[in-house]
Amino acid sequence: MQRLNTISAQLLFLVLVLTTGTGQAQKPPDNLPGGYPNKPIRVIVGNPPGGGTDTIARMVAQQLSERWGRSALVENRSGGTGVIAMEAVAKAPPDGYMIYLGGSQLVITTVLKKAPFDMREVYAPVVQLTTQSYVLVTNAAVPAASVKELLALAKSKPGSLSYGSTGNGSLAHLGMELFKSMAGVEMLHIPYKGGGPAMVDLISGQIQVFLATSVSVGPHIRAGKLRALGITARQRAQSQPDVPTIEESGLPGYDLSNSYGLYAPAATPPAIILALNRESNDIIRAPAFRTKLAVDDVEPAPANTPADFRAAIDRDFAKWEKFFKTPGLALDQFLSQ
Repeated sequence: MQRLNTISAQLLFLVLVLTTGTGQAQKPPDNLPGGYPNKPIRVIVGNPPGGGTDTIARMVAQQLSERWGRSALVENRSGGTGVIAMEAVAKAPPDGYMIYLGGSQLVITTVLKKAPFDMREVYAPVVQLTTQSYVLVTNAAVPAASVKELLALAKSKPGSLSYGSTGNGSLAHLGMELFKSMAGVEMLHIPYKGGGPAMVDLISGQIQVFLATSVSVGPHIRAGKLRALGITARQRAQSQPDVPTIEESGLPGYDLSNSYGLYAPAATPPAIILALNRESNDIIRAPAFRTKLAVDDVEPAPANTPADFRAAIDRDFAKWEKFFKTPGLALDQFLSQ
């Protein structure tokens, strides 16, 4: 009977988590372990201040602070392509006071064994916060006005087109290699240390193709310096509704997006995970949050549970593990710096 009562209480708490209204300030539940939170919560980011991950982390931390009346602080621990921050949270006490905010690169890092652990074993997924697609762009001088025309050009001149990325093993790099693999075309990869240098060479014609965020290429598209051919996700971007998806443009099954989420150390009490999940779902559905995200063409994720988020992570693992087993694919290109 006691076990049934415990299970019933847990189910009731889960229902409350998933049905809480949006936007209203409230204290965390009184029954959380150790009176959580009774000291500052640290949100760890593996990037320097000012980037997309950092921006989202600060928005979430600020809202958590306001809602719970407890400090939530962002700590930037850049270096090691994010592994330093990842490892800090993986080794932190599982008490909810140190959590990690990161993107889909976490999965890639694990699959390529760039970290000394498997993220599925050391983290408890808390919530998926956002999703962001990329746009496939070319220099305006490239004689291709659509994905189909770009593929035809690449097939007619194997290896003559070059594409840039933000670095070996980056999501932009993987997205283009997935594009090449599914389409059966050859293009030369030119890695850069960041999107800025790549954009300069793309506009000048030193490279011809690039996967970028809409916000970074929008002004250049409007100025006629670049041409948008396709959106990487399976839905068109709100900021560019006239640009078709790559999938609908002739490459069925192609899908690439960057999803930001919160993670806690494994063995963090489920009640704390659910409390963070509840608040985060409320935060990302708030109109002010949506407005701020829209500036960078980032969309809030649909309301999701920790189990939903874990299932999404598992799908990403299956996708990239399959991709890295592609016959003839050189894994070294994703590991070198």
